[in-house]
Amino acid sequence: MRLREDYRTMSGPEKAALLMMSVGEENATRLFSLMDDEEIKELSQSMANLGTVSSQMVERLLVEFADQISSTGSLVGNFDNTERLLAKVLGEDRVGGIMEEIRGPAGRTMWEKLTNVNETVLANYLKNEYPQTVAVVLSKIKPEHASKVLALLPEPFAMEVIMRMLRMESVQKEVLDDVERTLRNEFMSNLARTNRRDSHEMMADIFNFLDRNVENRFLTALEERNRDSAERIKALMFTFEDLGKLDPGGAQTVLRNADKDKIAIALKGASEDLRDLFFSNMSERAAKIMREDMQAMGPVRLRDVDEAQMYIVTMAKDLAANGEIVIVDSKGEDELVY
Repeated sequence: MRLREDYRTMSGPEKAALLMMSVGEENATRLFSLMDDEEIKELSQSMANLGTVSSQMVERLLVEFADQISSTGSLVGNFDNTERLLAKVLGEDRVGGIMEEIRGPAGRTMWEKLTNVNETVLANYLKNEYPQTVAVVLSKIKPEHASKVLALLPEPFAMEVIMRMLRMESVQKEVLDDVERTLRNEFMSNLARTNRRDSHEMMADIFNFLDRNVENRFLTALEERNRDSAERIKALMFTFEDLGKLDPGGAQTVLRNADKDKIAIALKGASEDLRDLFFSNMSERAAKIMREDMQAMGPVRLRDVDEAQMYIVTMAKDLAANGEIVIVDSKGEDELVY
C-alpha cells in the first residue's frame, strides 16, 4: 500500500479520521458518542480509506490541531454562544427545551425572574424561609404576583410577613444582595434543574389526547388507587364541552379558524347546548348548511368524533395562548364578569 506523505492533499474528513486514530480507542469511543449517525458514517468511511500515513504527517496534523486550539484566544461562555453551538448539532425543538431549562425563568434581574416563577413553586420555597426574608422578596416583585404568593402561604406565617412588610423601611443594600445571592444559589439553580411543571397538569394534557374509552379506563383505575389525584386530573383536563364557556367573540374566532368539516363531525358528539352555542354564532344560512351536512353524514364513528373534537380543542388552546380568545378555567376561577 502506498505511503501517504503529502499533508496538503488531505481533506478535512481525512484529517479528522487521522486524529481519531491517533488519540487511542478509549478517547475515540468518547468522541464517537458525541456524534450523530451521518458524522460517524462519513468519518468511518475516511478512516477505512486512509491507507498508510507517515509518522511525519501524523506529527504535522497534531501540531496543526494544537496550534488551532491555542490560537482561538479567550473563550466566552454565555447563553447565546451555547445556544448557537447547540443549534448546529441539534434540532430547534431540542435546543429550545435545553435552553429553557438552563436559563430558568426569563428576566434580566433576579426580581424580574422571580415574577416569572409560578406562584405555587415560589410560595412552597418561601414558606421555609424567615418571615423577614419573605417580606423583602415580596416587596421587590410585582404586587399582582406578590398577592398570589401571599395567599398561598400558611395564614399565621403570612401575617408575620405582612407585619414585617408594614414595618419595613428602606432595605440595606447588603441585605438585598444577600437575599438575591441566596435566591440565585439555592432557588434558581435548583429550579433550572427540575421540571417546574405540575405533574397533575402534565397528566391532564396526556389524558386529553387519549381515546375516550382508554381515558375512562385509566381514570376509573386511578380513582380506585388515588381518588384525589384522579379528581385533580379531571378538573385540569380541558374537554370539548368546556368550549361551551366561550363568549360569543371567542366562539366566532374558533369558527373562523377551524375546518368546517371537523366542526360538523365534532358537533355530532356534542351536547345540545354546545351545538346551540356554535350555531348561534354562525350566520343563519351557514348554520342551516351545517345542520344539513351533519344530518347527511348519518352515523359517525366515535373515534372520528374524538379526533375532530381534539383538533378543535388543540386549536382553541393555541388561540388562547396567542391571546385571541379567553378560555374560562375549568374550576371556574377565571369566570368572566360583564
